[in-house]
Amino acid sequence: MKKAVGILTGGGDAPGLNAVIWAVVKKGQEHGFEVIGIKDGWKGLIERECEVLTIDTVEDIYREGGTILGTSRTNPFKMEGGADKVEENIKALGLHALIAVGGEDTLGVAQKLHQEKGLPLVGVPKTIDNDLSATDYTFGFDTAINIITEALDRLHTTAKSHHRVMVVEIMGRHAGWMALYGGFSGGAHIIILPEEPFDLEEICQKIKERKKQGKNYTIVAVAEGAVPKEGQSFVTQSQGTDAFGHIRLGGIAKALEKEIQKRTGIETRNVILGHLQRGGAPSAFDRILGVRLGMKAVDIVAEGKFGYMAALKGTEIIAVSLEEAVGKLKVVPPNLMAEFQSLLK
Repeated sequence: MKKAVGILTGGGDAPGLNAVIWAVVKKGQEHGFEVIGIKDGWKGLIERECEVLTIDTVEDIYREGGTILGTSRTNPFKMEGGADKVEENIKALGLHALIAVGGEDTLGVAQKLHQEKGLPLVGVPKTIDNDLSATDYTFGFDTAINIITEALDRLHTTAKSHHRVMVVEIMGRHAGWMALYGGFSGGAHIIILPEEPFDLEEICQKIKERKKQGKNYTIVAVAEGAVPKEGQSFVTQSQGTDAFGHIRLGGIAKALEKEIQKRTGIETRNVILGHLQRGGAPSAFDRILGVRLGMKAVDIVAEGKFGYMAALKGTEIIAVSLEEAVGKLKVVPPNLMAEFQSLLK
């Protein structure tokens, strides 16, 4: 009799999720596993919404963005009896193991379920923010920074034509990898990250200096979670917090637009890239990374190494503990920030 292995995708979607699902089904077949797709993340496991995934079900999906299983930001530990329901349904479905594909929140739940209830969990790291420890890169990041780069490339032409400052808001709550890599690749003249509070006067001075030098436009790339040194808050909280306690961010570009125009006298506009950064087909890098991580996750299941996650280290895919992966966020280190900032002078 085949062993059943479940797979769910939780949190924000990212290009490459379908590549992981495809690889788990293909590799699972080699190990004689029957793969059960859990719909809409932890929500689907609580409600026992699932389907058997076959080779035909997942044909060619590794090239597609999004996730065929759907996703949600459901946190079983924030629902009365939620964790118990997860345990109950894992047993009811006869799952030998469950592969959880997600970021800090989804994998944090997986780690807690394994630690507190001894459930057979294996993780796959996913986040366009690239902020998970214990892995060099997460799939979705490469696609996202390519989208940011293309967007900034396009904004250069209109900003230059109208002699404007363009403030571009990029995803990144606590880690500025997307703003740094995407902003630099797209030719931003000023990059603002969450890791280091910014000085608004200093930013305005740089913009005015550029104008004095005959550079009649400026592209400013800012991470959504960036905050100013003077302690003012540009965070908007239109709909409270999610199930993991995260404030809904958004609005810093609009706030900066007003302040920069007021302080420099230069026409300023803001652009919020938002969910465009998550959409579309995965890059070649993310397709291959997703597939490799999915295959490794199945191997980890086959070895019975529960409480572990597939991770990229250098060019190798290895197994690391979930505890190590969610212990702390991977943020942009000061030396790397300084290196990039020195090139923008």
